[in-house]
Amino acid sequence: MGGGSNNSHNIDNGKYVRYTPEQVEALERLYNDCPKPSSMRRQQLIRECPILSNIEPKQIKVWFQNRRCREKQRKEASRLQAVNRKLTAMNKLLMEENDRLQKQVSHLVYENSYFRQHPQNGNLATTDTSCESVVTSGQHHLTPQHQPRDASPAGLLSIADETLTEFISKATGTAVEWVQMPGMKPGPDSIGIVAISHGCTGIAARACGLVGLDPTRVAEILKDRPCWLRDCRSLDIVNVLSTANGGTLELIYMQMYAPTTLAPARDFWMLRYTSVMEDGSLVICERSLNNTQNGPSMPPSPHFVRAEILPSGYLIRPCEGGGSILHIVDHFDLEPWSVPEVLRSLYESSTLLAQRTTMAALRYLRQISQEISQPNVSGWGRRPAALRALSQRLSKGFNEAVNSFSDEGWSMLESDGIDDVTLLVNSSPTKMMVTSSLPFSNGFTSMPSAVLCAKASMLLQNVPPSILLRFLREHRQEWADNSIDAYSAAAIKAGPCSLPIPRPGSFGGQVILPLAHTIENEEFMEVIKLESLGHYQEDMMMPADVFLLQMCSGVDENAVESCAELIFAPIDASFSDDAPIIPSGFRIIPLDTKSEGVSPNRTLDLASALDVGSRTAGDSCGSRGNTKSVMTIAFQLAFEMHMQENVASMARQYVRSVIASVQRVALALSPSSHQLSGGLRPPPASPEAHTLARWISHSYRCYLGVELLKPDGTDLLKSLWHHPDALMCCSLKVLCFH
Repeated sequence: MGGGSNNSHNIDNGKYVRYTPEQVEALERLYNDCPKPSSMRRQQLIRECPILSNIEPKQIKVWFQNRRCREKQRKEASRLQAVNRKLTAMNKLLMEENDRLQKQVSHLVYENSYFRQHPQNGNLATTDTSCESVVTSGQHHLTPQHQPRDASPAGLLSIADETLTEFISKATGTAVEWVQMPGMKPGPDSIGIVAISHGCTGIAARACGLVGLDPTRVAEILKDRPCWLRDCRSLDIVNVLSTANGGTLELIYMQMYAPTTLAPARDFWMLRYTSVMEDGSLVICERSLNNTQNGPSMPPSPHFVRAEILPSGYLIRPCEGGGSILHIVDHFDLEPWSVPEVLRSLYESSTLLAQRTTMAALRYLRQISQEISQPNVSGWGRRPAALRALSQRLSKGFNEAVNSFSDEGWSMLESDGIDDVTLLVNSSPTKMMVTSSLPFSNGFTSMPSAVLCAKASMLLQNVPPSILLRFLREHRQEWADNSIDAYSAAAIKAGPCSLPIPRPGSFGGQVILPLAHTIENEEFMEVIKLESLGHYQEDMMMPADVFLLQMCSGVDENAVESCAELIFAPIDASFSDDAPIIPSGFRIIPLDTKSEGVSPNRTLDLASALDVGSRTAGDSCGSRGNTKSVMTIAFQLAFEMHMQENVASMARQYVRSVIASVQRVALALSPSSHQLSGGLRPPPASPEAHTLARWISHSYRCYLGVELLKPDGTDLLKSLWHHPDALMCCSLKVLCFH
């Protein structure tokens, strides 16, 4: 009793009470269950824990307050330490980059001085070997390409050593003149330091950044290129050799998808060398093996153009406090001569290479790092790996549709005489939707046994890809026919359904349900619920609700020359991991404005295909005027073989209607379309006005039970505009859809 009285006296005087280890342990357990207990809860704790009976509720309240304060301080200290480590590493990286830039400036000054002194001699590499940077700047292959290379193990090791030396000089030296990529500002929260090449053979991109993964894990991910590079179709390791210094030589055959239907795909036969440097850094470097002898080789493959990887790779250095400092160099010669002239800028753009390959690697590593450090991150929901796998399946399925390789079972159907839409069919087992017939209550059985792909490409002018894609995403009713989506959904469910008849205007709307996004919001996934499917034939069994899994990227209009994609696939409402995914969608890739070649036969030039009145070269406005981009459209439908002819006709008609809708929308969104010389723009050219007219007619029919306008085949907006009882309020301000 005496001890208890003294304890109570100390508490009353506000003095510190020493808790026994058992009491602290009990309080810690309670804190883990409930960090902020109420007054009643604290009293309950005292009753339930006899060991706390000599402590007053007020003192327990103080203990919990102090405990929460210590936890907050600990988290803040840990956060500040992590930020400090990140800033220290970034500062080191920036100092190294500054040293490299100073070397590059010195090299350029030296080169300029040499040219002034020797105006008759333009080959620096053969006249002066006093400056290493000058020697390496004029060459990209230490051995002339026209000389056969020895591909025996000893010869491959020699090639690997040369590749390593040249890669390091590109990553940290002045072997290539690097210029900062437009719009990329290095900082602690940025993706890193990104640069593109200037005046070198082929196209090249370079990036430096911090990754919160250990070097071994980074190397493992980067070597598995198909897991993070959407354009990589396959990577096969043909042979593996070990070196005396503990390194690894790999002979690799790699295939890359073509980004559009107007160009062939690329493949590569290359050597990859993995080794550890003296400072503990991991190096993965690679180059193409051309003109080799005394060793294995890979003959040319049909439907592929053999391209070349110049010395490239990854330098991965351990970072103090955890993580890695990563240097990436991608240097390609994609043989631009093999594509139509109007598309050659796609294969000559270092910026596009940086975005689709170099930055893609960094972003993927950062995403993996965040998922490991923050497993419950809200951006990717509760199943980041599953959602990432879904985005990979969507992207790969769309690339397969765009390329339609014959070795996957695709065969082309005959054209109807107009070479604007290409139709292919695939009845191989890998494309079959179900493996057995499924009975239904009406006695029918169904087994969709083939997939049809309708695809086309067209040239767009004066339309930023990000704005056009955002409009296509938010205003699906302007181009889509929901009966096609319903038919696809029915095929996904393996349900018997007749061929849908497209009915313009039957689209009632869409609900966009956000699902996931990446760290920098450059890509996000969502589920689209289509509403009001309209009226169908009585013998059609269409799903009550249609859901689409959709992936969207490139909607940031501030990104420089970014590729924009909208890919979607019908799914069942009870979507499972093994559900079939047959993607369709759009891809819009900007073309370099300096490429003004003649469009190929299968390219639809909007400026000449539309009747928009007279235009001059001065019609373009702002920095985005006179820009070009190529849009690729691919739609896939699952069907039963006996319906092939009807499905082909429907798909061809549908894709042509989508092309016409995209042309109309692109014209409305083009900045130059707002500068007409003949006064105000007529109402029928606005897609928003057409949508409003359809809504008015639909609402009138629903509420009054009669048709507002007679379906006489004339334009709906024009009929509404001239209706005797119509009262129109128009704004004279030109609308820009952003």
